[in-house]
Amino acid sequence: MNLSELRPPKGQVHKPKRVGRGMGSGLGKTAGRGEKGQRSRTGFSQKRGFEGGQMPLHRRLPKRGFTNPFKKRFAVVNVQTLARVADAGAITPQLLLERGVISSLHHGLRVLGQGEVTQALVVQAHHFSESARKKIEAAGGRAELIGD
Repeated sequence: MNLSELRPPKGQVHKPKRVGRGMGSGLGKTAGRGEKGQRSRTGFSQKRGFEGGQMPLHRRLPKRGFTNPFKKRFAVVNVQTLARVADAGAITPQLLLERGVISSLHHGLRVLGQGEVTQALVVQAHHFSESARKKIEAAGGRAELIGD
C-alpha cells in the first residue's frame, strides 16, 4: 500500500454545487444569497468580528493589563553555567556575550545561584542573588558589582 494510491470510497466525494447556473441547478437566480440586504449585493465584504451592528465582542470586553515601559530586563545566568565558561580569568558580561552564553545584555547581567561552583571565579555582573554570591565566595572567588 502506498499513500499516493489512497482514494476515498466510491460515492463519498460529491461534486461542488455550481452557484448561479440557472434555475435547474437549485441555486439559480439569487444563488443562495437571499432576496435583499447588504449580503446579497456584489462586492460585499465583512470586517473581522462584525456582529451585524451589535457591539463586537472585542469591544465589549474590558481592557486589561499594563506594560511597564520602564521595566528593566536582565540577561540571566546561573552559577553552574559560569563554571563551564570559567577557563578565562574574570567573567564579564562581554565575555559571556562573545561566547554565546547570553544573546543580549538589555539592562545588564543578573547571576542566579542554581548549581555548584568549585573553582575560584571573579565574576562581574550588574546584580547577584544572595545564594549566587555565597556560592562564588565559598569557592574562593569574588562577586563584583558593575555600576550603571
